[in-house]
Amino acid sequence: MIIMGIDPGLAIMGYGVIDYQPGGSFKPIDYGCIFTEADLRLPQRLLRIYDGVQALYKRFCPDAIAMEELFFNKNVKTALLVGQARGTALVSAAQSTSELYEYTPLQVKQAVVGYGRADKLQVQTMVKTILNLRSIPKPDDAADALAVAICHANSSDMPQSFKI
Repeated sequence: MIIMGIDPGLAIMGYGVIDYQPGGSFKPIDYGCIFTEADLRLPQRLLRIYDGVQALYKRFCPDAIAMEELFFNKNVKTALLVGQARGTALVSAAQSTSELYEYTPLQVKQAVVGYGRADKLQVQTMVKTILNLRSIPKPDDAADALAVAICHANSSDMPQSFKI
């Protein structure tokens, strides 16, 4: 099963694509980020995200796309902008598949590390270990997206619980 994980962001949207075989076999396929420059107007930034997600879907043809839910507790303006970016990615993905899933940051940490309050370095280290990578994926957004994909794989016995 090919799974694409997405870590939403307006300036940097991470993606990670893995091949998961039942029984726990993970293979990294690709990871990286969709970048939008701050000097672009918001509609152009959202269009770049939309086109980027479409291109990723066409390139990898994932069986499922999993996104991290947003969690903000401080800056409302940032939350709204990231929410628009997440919504754009979701609409773009929905044009290609109905196999869309979402997970909270707590669920991702629990699935990858085994502890819902794990810190960023613990999650990144486990992503590296699970996918048998030589180093922690960079930038952080790509590592986070791989963690979301791993979370979905670990939840594959009950996917309807997380379907959007």
